[in-house]
Amino acid sequence: MSKRIEAKHKIDRRLGVNLWGRPKSPINDREYGPGQHGQRRKKPTDYGIQLMAKQRLKGYYGSIGERQFRKLYQEAVRRRGDTSENLIGLLERRLETVVYRAKFVPTVFAARQFVNHGHVLVNGKRVNIGSYKLSDGDVVEVRDRAKQLTLVVGAAQSSERDTPDYLEVDHKKMTAKFVRVPALGDVPYPVSMEPHLVVEYYSR
Repeated sequence: MSKRIEAKHKIDRRLGVNLWGRPKSPINDREYGPGQHGQRRKKPTDYGIQLMAKQRLKGYYGSIGERQFRKLYQEAVRRRGDTSENLIGLLERRLETVVYRAKFVPTVFAARQFVNHGHVLVNGKRVNIGSYKLSDGDVVEVRDRAKQLTLVVGAAQSSERDTPDYLEVDHKKMTAKFVRVPALGDVPYPVSMEPHLVVEYYSR
């Protein structure tokens, strides 16, 4: 087992959910945390509940560090409207997220690497920054040299998940148009996300 896969499995067990909806997640068989005390029942505090909500949301997007995640929260606060909805919108506008949502790659972790290796164009220009923020109408395309990669072909043909309505995806051309910024209810999370608790965590 690779270190990366092992780490993902540990995250699932620590958070107590199949965070990415993968069929091989150990949480499908063992619904308790790792370690000798993993099966003990714990009564979480309000802080613990908020922290868990933050860890789930941050962990779902794979490669976002705490400092970067806090900056996204601060940007969400500065924008008009509901902060929790703004936060979800900012997370879903990231280039690596759209690459994953469009099923160009199988996992959120692969999406970061795929973008970093220069396999993606945005409006015809190469972009290798996973955190690049897309605007409405932007078109993401897999470069010609990467369209036949086993990773890409397998992800596009997978029935494990569907592409959301806020993207227009053409797997023949390997393009995805970012139609609009989604609301929380539009995002196909495999588990329940509670961004309002994330806001409460950071606003303590």
